[in-house]
Amino acid sequence: MRHNKAINHLGRQSGHRKAMLANMASSLIMHKRITTTVAKAKALRSYVEPLITKSKEDSTHSRRVVFSYLKDKNATAELFRVVAPKVADRPGGYTRVLHTGFRQGDAAEMALIELVDFNEAALASAPKAEKKATRRSRAKKAEAPAAAPAEAPAAEEKAE
Repeated sequence: MRHNKAINHLGRQSGHRKAMLANMASSLIMHKRITTTVAKAKALRSYVEPLITKSKEDSTHSRRVVFSYLKDKNATAELFRVVAPKVADRPGGYTRVLHTGFRQGDAAEMALIELVDFNEAALASAPKAEKKATRRSRAKKAEAPAAAPAEAPAAEEKAE
């Protein structure tokens, strides 16, 4: 059983796991998409998304915190200069994990993890969705047209 096991250890000691996730995060930031196993992709997603959120605020402190995780100054610079401005208005969900099938040698389930705002094919094919209104604003809009026709006949009766 895996009660209270918060993270997937990926069959590695903590130092090896941290180094592997740092390297994978740097590769993801530099190349915008990488292919790996599903388990590593899911672990990487929880590793890199807080770093992208941290990069939205470009301060010395946030750069140092991100660098302490990535351990690569080129990836850190790429994250703050290229990735952060593009995801500035996104409230989260910066990565996408797409299952691609099984690896030939050991039949491990493979996945493609990518940064959402850097997939030109998906951005081009997706239609621009209109901003959906909340329930509260829909209710106000629904009441306003219903109230307007009710007042119109009353005005006509007074005119007669």
